[in-house]
Amino acid sequence: MKKKFSAAFNGLYLAFMHRSCRIQFIFGFLAVVCGLALALTFGEWLAFIICIGLVITMEIMNTAIEKLCDLVDNKYNPQIKIIKDLSAAAVLTAAIMSLIIASFIIYRHLF
Repeated sequence: MKKKFSAAFNGLYLAFMHRSCRIQFIFGFLAVVCGLALALTFGEWLAFIICIGLVITMEIMNTAIEKLCDLVDNKYNPQIKIIKDLSAAAVLTAAIMSLIIASFIIYRHLF
């Protein structure tokens, strides 16, 4: 069990070392700061945490898929490009939906 957690925490460390993941962690931190400033309700915090977790998880998966694709073929390959584009689209979709949810919550507190 300890080895599984060790591997998972090592994965989090590796994710944080990757630029794209680090950016998502920073955005997540900023969302938490915004939530603290707005004194979110319990339900709003749940929505924020789910959105932050979803985007970070998708970015980690995207990074893993990119690393795997590079391992399989590090030259230009149109099929691998499709795979990488699809995984990037998953991150973008999660980020857009999270931004929409956050916008509704923030709007409610500001107006």
